Amino acid sequence: MKRVFKVQSMLIPLALGTAAVLGAVFPAWGQQYPAKPVRVIVPFAPGGGSDITARQVSQKFTEAFKQQFVVENRGGAAGLIGMEQTAKAAPDGYTIMIMSGSFSATSATQQPAFDPINSIIPVAEVGFTPFVLSVHPSLPVKTTKELIALVRSKPGELVYASSGVGGLTHMATELLASMAKLKMIHVPYKSTGAAMADLLSGRAQLIVGSLLPTFPYFKTGKLRPLGVTTAKRWYSLPDVPTVAEAVPGYEVELWFGVMAPRGTPQSIIDQLNGAVNKMIQDADMKKNLEAQGMAPSGGSPAKFGERIRKDYDRWVKVVKEAGIKPE
Repeated sequence: MKRVFKVQSMLIPLALGTAAVLGAVFPAWGQQYPAKPVRVIVPFAPGGGSDITARQVSQKFTEAFKQQFVVENRGGAAGLIGMEQTAKAAPDGYTIMIMSGSFSATSATQQPAFDPINSIIPVAEVGFTPFVLSVHPSLPVKTTKELIALVRSKPGELVYASSGVGGLTHMATELLASMAKLKMIHVPYKSTGAAMADLLSGRAQLIVGSLLPTFPYFKTGKLRPLGVTTAKRWYSLPDVPTVAEAVPGYEVELWFGVMAPRGTPQSIIDQLNGAVNKMIQDADMKKNLEAQGMAPSGGSPAKFGERIRKDYDRWVKVVKEAGIKPE
């Protein structure tokens, strides 16, 4: 009996040590996900569309999973800093990212040292919104066709503003210029806010900008909307035609969605995806999205991934044709 007791007493600390090692490697092993707070990376500064969406989604995740989802803003380098942190994070479900369509544009233009498209995977699309082609009211045009005719009559004279080289406003405008055979001067700014300041003063004449920051100026007459970039007219601008009505096939949507490091367990991806699809049916969430000019989308990770890849392939082509160089 004494020998048996001695062997058992030696096995107990060994078993405890093994459990400790497993606990360090698999912190949620044997526990329901999530067993601790989840980090939500936003690759941009506070206050933008991705940040606003992230805080709304994180609050709903916190309520659904009974665990804190904590937003961390990791802005810089057109989103690359936060994207790289996501790509290199442990794929255990405790780091996710909430990002906009800038993901595909940045991946196509900035030529990062890592591969965002293949190292960060889609979880769920939350919603999408249009860009709006708008002009300073001093420009004597009221339709997209009239703007195209004016630009063609003054090649290389009109100035368009963007939120930065390789940003979505830049890419969306270059796509329009390519499809409509236009030649304009591009003036990049550090943010949409900075671009708007020069647009409102008349130093720049036009922008293909996101709906949220431009919408208030349509009501005051400080900007004139000519077209939305979605395939159909937008609910909050019912009298504004689509750009595609003048340039067939033109379409750009600004999406927002949840992503995760490659290798994140499929069971966790499925849980997060299900939570997003459920939350966008919530009345309060719908109201919040509508306040941003956004329509809920949802769907499977595969559907979201198809959109990301399609956007990426398109922007790679635009970068090549326009000769866009990373900053």
